[in-house]
Amino acid sequence: MIPVDTLLARRQTEDRPVRLGLVGAGFMAKGLVNQVVNSTPGMQLTVVCNRTPAKAFDILTQAGAQPAAAESPADVDRIAAAGGVAVTDDVAVLTGAGAVDVVVDATGAVAFGAELALAVIAAGKHLVLLNAEVDATLGPLLVTKADAAGVVYSGADGDQPGVQMNLIRFVRQIGLTPLVAGNIKGLQDPYRTPTTQQGFAERWGQDPWMVTSFADGTKVSVEQALVANAAGFSVHRRGMLGRDHRGHVDELTELYDVDELRSLGGAVDYVVGSQPGPGVYVLGTHDDPAQRHYLELYKLGTGPLYSFYTPYHLCHFEVPVTVARAALLGEATIRPDGAPRVDVVTVAKTDLPAGTVLDAPGGYHYYGEAEKAEVTHADRVLPLGIAEGARLLRAVVKDELIGYADVELPAGRLVDRLRAEQDTMFFGSAAATGPAAS
Repeated sequence: MIPVDTLLARRQTEDRPVRLGLVGAGFMAKGLVNQVVNSTPGMQLTVVCNRTPAKAFDILTQAGAQPAAAESPADVDRIAAAGGVAVTDDVAVLTGAGAVDVVVDATGAVAFGAELALAVIAAGKHLVLLNAEVDATLGPLLVTKADAAGVVYSGADGDQPGVQMNLIRFVRQIGLTPLVAGNIKGLQDPYRTPTTQQGFAERWGQDPWMVTSFADGTKVSVEQALVANAAGFSVHRRGMLGRDHRGHVDELTELYDVDELRSLGGAVDYVVGSQPGPGVYVLGTHDDPAQRHYLELYKLGTGPLYSFYTPYHLCHFEVPVTVARAALLGEATIRPDGAPRVDVVTVAKTDLPAGTVLDAPGGYHYYGEAEKAEVTHADRVLPLGIAEGARLLRAVVKDELIGYADVELPAGRLVDRLRAEQDTMFFGSAAATGPAAS
């Protein structure tokens, strides 16, 4: 985002940094702390909130920051004014602080993320999500609440959805119509588990459950749902096309039916093995024969689809760009646009007996697949984001869809009430019955 470096440099010169509050102290949070503290002039990390404060102290100390415990919003403001970074386990301490302009949710927890989003919006802070799961589950509703409060709600630069949306906007800006937005993966196996992914996770210092959500297809489904809901796209079928393709990403222009893409209003997808990975791609058309002539001259081929791609996504390196865009330009990198187009549904990873209490995404019990939102609602399929903690009322078999009728949801959860509110807002009724719809 070209203007951001200039705007941040001005803030640095004026000693008026953009002030960031971070929730979470895991793998992504650790990288983001280092990036902001050491490589982002014009931005100040003022507070980290984590349920285990010792982890926040650890990642801050490793980055060379000066952490100090905070028990009140006033403590945060005082510590920040002295150049330190406050640490707390209380979200209210963060949201109540004056020295916070933007909050980044780096937790990945849906139920907690829903509560955090409402608290941040109510406090009048901008919200940036490294929590794609809560965005895929509740984003269309949460963005309406953020708009009503006059704050920015955004996914992050550097994560694949944000990188895709940046590319979609570029393609639209130069006059083409994007019809495919895709993610390039290196592996796809829906039956991976934290046990199979333990070695990889240990090598890179990551959580095995998070790594499993990448490998089993859950994460790509979540990410592509975000893109679909921001760009107004759909999916060809449940799970997307998801081809194996070992050639260059430019070759994908020959693999899609343009008329089918137009009828869908555009589609999200992914491929396994394409180069250059692990990037993203957008395929678009142009209706002007004169401009098609120039596109061929500039080596983009003869159409009707033209290939644009970004060969990398740099995760925490780019998150400060979104923070700055929110605080200084009042704009989101990626956000839902109206009614949900694509949901992520819950599919059994193995045979599960009645009485099973479903574990978290990236676990042993289920994987997620992207599906048209109207199908999810009409068929009362259980959204992935509210599956954790649900108890099966009947046995389900491997690869079977799990529906609301198949589970008992935990009582009293905010996430279920918000999902019912979202369903009613956009579809006229809640898909769930019982506690989730009450």
